[in-house]
Amino acid sequence: MRSARALGMILLGLLTTEYGFSMWPAIVVTFAFAVCIGLFNGFMVMKTKLPSFIVTLGTFFILQGVNAGGTLKITGTVAINGIDAAPGFDSARPFFASSLWSPYDFKVNVIWWIGITIVGAWLLARTRFGNWIYAVGGDPVAARNVGVPVARTKIALFMMTSTTAALLGIITAIGLRGIQANEGVGREFIFIIAAVVGGCLLTGGYGSVVGSAFGAAILGMASIGIILSQWDSNWVYAFQGVILVLAVMLNAAIRARAAGARSR
Repeated sequence: MRSARALGMILLGLLTTEYGFSMWPAIVVTFAFAVCIGLFNGFMVMKTKLPSFIVTLGTFFILQGVNAGGTLKITGTVAINGIDAAPGFDSARPFFASSLWSPYDFKVNVIWWIGITIVGAWLLARTRFGNWIYAVGGDPVAARNVGVPVARTKIALFMMTSTTAALLGIITAIGLRGIQANEGVGREFIFIIAAVVGGCLLTGGYGSVVGSAFGAAILGMASIGIILSQWDSNWVYAFQGVILVLAVMLNAAIRARAAGARSR
């Protein structure tokens, strides 16, 4: 996800500054490319039968190298600036990087976060596709035996994840008006921690979008709070490590309880 986010930022920047794209066509191309990344990852997982973590980790390193090396090759630096000069930037900024509710100046990306959380929660709880997701995550063989399209469901999830990551990259790029090729490096596991803190089992089959959203909020508020309290910023990593261990322990307890309930 982190690599798709960074690639989304860099692709948007290159298209608008090096290849003469207007902002909105560049956004469309960025989303389309993100969908292709998700499709590739999903296809590789289903065809090779390798763990999805291994496939996505490999893709992450590939894209990280492409991000840095490609940007340096094309621009001569590892930074892309001046995307605010692209036609259509002013019309795109209110949707992706504006502030609202003066004088509090909430960022519009909070609205995106809440909106995606609501849509995701509804999708999981109220649709057949949501039932398929839980079934595939819990037991793919059993899901396939009852007619769930396991391959299509997994590939669709990879595509949705990469598209969401690209959206985050677009929001970040437009908000900063520039991009660093190494933006976000070292934060890969924060996404995993947020999901685990939110109650998602690492083994799959259990979790919620709302829980993951609260997990991300807890990590974000704690990280910002530690810095605003003028503590040493290194304590942020200590906090994240402790939270991860506690969340995994809670995860194991939930899994054992769920397994006991199913066996009755």
